[in-house]
Amino acid sequence: MDRIKALAVMALLRFSALLPLGLARALGRVVVALYWPFKARSRRVTERNIALAYPGLSSAEQRALARASLAATAELMAEMGHVWLRGWDHVRAHIVRVEGAEQVTEAQAAGRGVIVLAPHLGNWEVTGQHLGTLGPTVSLYEPPKLAGLGPLIRRGREHSGATLVPTDSRGLARLLKSVRGGHISGILPDQCPADEGSGMNVPFMGIPCFTGTLASNMIRRTGALALFALAERVKGGWVVRYLPAEDAIYDADDATSLAALNRGVETCLSLCPAQYQWEYKRFRVRPRQGPGLYAGL
Repeated sequence: MDRIKALAVMALLRFSALLPLGLARALGRVVVALYWPFKARSRRVTERNIALAYPGLSSAEQRALARASLAATAELMAEMGHVWLRGWDHVRAHIVRVEGAEQVTEAQAAGRGVIVLAPHLGNWEVTGQHLGTLGPTVSLYEPPKLAGLGPLIRRGREHSGATLVPTDSRGLARLLKSVRGGHISGILPDQCPADEGSGMNVPFMGIPCFTGTLASNMIRRTGALALFALAERVKGGWVVRYLPAEDAIYDADDATSLAALNRGVETCLSLCPAQYQWEYKRFRVRPRQGPGLYAGL
């Protein structure tokens, strides 16, 4: 069954890659328009997250943002055929503008490693591909649940020059060595790790949630420059932005560093809040305290 699912996804990716980018995105929005009235799980989680993150919005405004967010996620999925299958030259041709990349190249010229924190915002696959063009880049890679998609995704993520390593001790050691050697690493800062020893509860959008310590530990151990990055979806393609992190992210205290990390994510998503992956249960806490914010969904 997994093989059949993987083949179906690959067929959809190839179909979407044949369409103009704007049309592929439009089809994604149509799917959400059909999906929205059913009030399925993704919609319910999205609405819960947005109610938590934006309590100052009216109910109608929260609902509109939730619908826009699901539409953006559908656009993300619809454009992945272009991103993974059409090659770096095709993706590069659709990058409308790049801002702040000189921060990466200047650090590279000085022999300093760079850790780029790319939250689940806009099209983070485009962010990773662009990053691979700025210098030797090593990033963690966890194979998808549908194993048949693994080779396709890996090729797509590496076709601009990045190197992927597994999310095990050997992969982490290679990542650490690379950054210490003055190279670049891309890390997703807003994933909720399963291991309770891999993070702590700190505020994000004013709500305590479990935040992984990997990025903060790597920054401290390597002396790397910390930046945030995103590829905002705009008409015709994407705008890639690199933003400086707060000085507090380098603090030796985990809570201080992680709070700065989450504020950096907040700064990124303030640029295009509807393009954040709000259907992800970001506000989980570990260890669990009571029934949790997603109980009953």
